[in-house]
Amino acid sequence: MRALDFIETARHLTTSSSGRPRQSDLRRAVSTAYYALFHCLAICCADMLVGGAGANRSDAAWRQAYRALNHGSAKKRCAQQKIREFPNEIQDLASTFVDMQKKRNTADYDPDAAFSKLEVIQSTREAEDVIRGFTQAPRRDRRAFAVYLLFDSRS
Repeated sequence: MRALDFIETARHLTTSSSGRPRQSDLRRAVSTAYYALFHCLAICCADMLVGGAGANRSDAAWRQAYRALNHGSAKKRCAQQKIREFPNEIQDLASTFVDMQKKRNTADYDPDAAFSKLEVIQSTREAEDVIRGFTQAPRRDRRAFAVYLLFDSRS
C-alpha cells in the first residue's frame, strides 16, 4: 500500500460522478486524503526504524512499527513547537496532518458538515504536495521525525 494510492482514491471520489458529487463522496474523499497522510507517516516510521522494502528486515517488526503510530499522539506532536527543529518538508507535512485530521473528524462525525468540491480538491492536492515534499526530506531527518512521533522523550 502506498500513501499516494489514497490520494488517487480521494480524487476518484471527488470527480467520479458527472455533475456535482454527493456529500457522502466528498466527505469520504476528505477522510481518505487524511489517511494518505497518516499512512505516509506510518510507512515512514516502519521504514526508517525497521527497514524499507528489500531490506533484511523482520516483517512482523515492520508491521509493529507501522501500527505503532497513534492518531492522537501524532497530531499532538505535529502541533508542538519542537516541530520547528525539523526541515520545512517535515514541518509542512506536520501542519497539514493536523489540519487534515480536523477536517477528517468533521467529515466523519459531524452530520451537518458540508464540503464543496473545490475545497476537497484543494485539500487533496495539498496532501499530495506535502507527501511528495516529505519523501524528499533527508533520510536522517525523516528517521529523527519517526523517533519523535513514536517515542516519548524524558528529561
